[in-house]
Amino acid sequence: MKLHTRIRPISYLKAHAAEIVRELGAEGEPLIITQHGQAKAVLQDLRSYEETQETMALLKMLALGNRQIEEGRVQPAAEAMQRLRERQQSR
Repeated sequence: MKLHTRIRPISYLKAHAAEIVRELGAEGEPLIITQHGQAKAVLQDLRSYEETQETMALLKMLALGNRQIEEGRVQPAAEAMQRLRERQQSR
């Protein structure tokens, strides 16, 4: 993705909002909006946004898991499964 080709001033957004929304849906490429020459916002279609959020959630879970491993907060899978079975049986 070449972001330098997807940069528009806020005036372009104001004048071409409907066209931009169509393009975002069709292309799936984000659009960078500038104000006074500085990048201020990124517009993207909903599908791409949802994928980004899902990816971020997975990365956070992986980071948490790695942190728990580093802290020694782990146990063998067999022990964890046994504890879950015991909890289930006590209900």
